[in-house]
Amino acid sequence: MSKVKLLLDVVDDMRSLADSIQAVCDAMTESDSAPKEVPATKTETAKEPDIPLEKVRMVLAEKSQLGFTAEVRGIIGKYGADKLSAVDKDYYADILKDAEVLGNG
Repeated sequence: MSKVKLLLDVVDDMRSLADSIQAVCDAMTESDSAPKEVPATKTETAKEPDIPLEKVRMVLAEKSQLGFTAEVRGIIGKYGADKLSAVDKDYYADILKDAEVLGNG
């Protein structure tokens, strides 16, 4: 089989896939024509999304470069660690909140 024939077969398969996806989307929008309301009595606690270590590291590095190195070390120590990678990831949101005030007052 030539390469052109293989590419044409791929194009046909992709068009078929796109048609199938469109059919699924149409079926979903027809069944979800009226948005369902969540009862007011059933409220779920919104869980904060997982914050990656890289984001926390970037924020703390910026604060450190601005001259708050001792304060950054203090924040990390507050959560029982001597380096950021040793801090439990459950505390990342709190660390970001603590770092946010550095240099702001």
